[in-house]
Amino acid sequence: MKFITSYLSIFCFIYALIFGVGCDSTSKRRHVSIGTAPIGGAFAPVGNAIADVVGRNISEKNWEVATTSTKGTQENIRLLVSEDGEIEFALANAAISYFAVRGEGAAWKTEHPIRSVMTLAPNVGLFVTPKSTGIRSIADLKGKRVVVGPAGAGFEHFLRPILKAHGVTYEDFNPLNDIYTAAVSLLADGAADAAFMGGAVPTPAVKQATSTQDIFFIPLDETAKQSLVEQYPFFYPVTVPVDAYKKVLTEPFETMNVGSMHIITAENADEDMVYNFTKTLYEHRAEVVKAHPAGKAINEKNAAKDVGTPFHPGAIRFYKEIGIWSE
Repeated sequence: MKFITSYLSIFCFIYALIFGVGCDSTSKRRHVSIGTAPIGGAFAPVGNAIADVVGRNISEKNWEVATTSTKGTQENIRLLVSEDGEIEFALANAAISYFAVRGEGAAWKTEHPIRSVMTLAPNVGLFVTPKSTGIRSIADLKGKRVVVGPAGAGFEHFLRPILKAHGVTYEDFNPLNDIYTAAVSLLADGAADAAFMGGAVPTPAVKQATSTQDIFFIPLDETAKQSLVEQYPFFYPVTVPVDAYKKVLTEPFETMNVGSMHIITAENADEDMVYNFTKTLYEHRAEVVKAHPAGKAINEKNAAKDVGTPFHPGAIRFYKEIGIWSE
């Protein structure tokens, strides 16, 4: 038995020298899952990039990091706080998280114990329509068929306030539920008159629509935008550069962040796990940028930005260490 123990010790020592990883028999592989959203928006590609970067750079922790495709923020929040703990992290829209953590709105009957980990890119909201429809303002959506996102995704949490600020309600038009990629087809077939699309710029589905159709971006009223910014912490003005959608824009387009993309976790998530995840992602953020432009938002000015959901202690610990946390 002593001989076997000595042999195993020598083997582990040599293995560690070669691979830089120990073979402690007590170490268990940790499966870390990140909830994303349907294809067509930015959540899926950004989530895949984050999972890849963290997974490749945290090997010493014996983690296996992967994404889980979901219906989006609303389902992600429910999966995080479920008894089974089906996912460890998730991408979410800050507007939906804002209402969920407070137990407000039709979808949330109780306060959902979620916490923010890192604020990512703005979720740039765009109402798009074929030029042939003649729709030129939000008020013109009345009586039209408008795609308002996948059923159960929770888009109404930020769409209803936007519409209300323009004097429009869901009852004023025919709301259609579908994912972004399907919305592009509905617009092309004439089955829909307009669609809301949001995400980090450039959003894949918006790029697809503008490359195959003659598209018009419906502007938001300046007074309405100002009132929304004053009421909610997750709304703020955003300028879309011309080169993001060259076939549509001849000058920068003024719109809004309708709830930044951010990473969330459960309130009771292990502090060390959240700390190591946050640290690894932040320190290797340049690798995320190579996979998706949204990675540029992982910086000292934005990562710890308050968008209405309290931060997890594990994330706060890291942000304090590098001096970017503001009480």
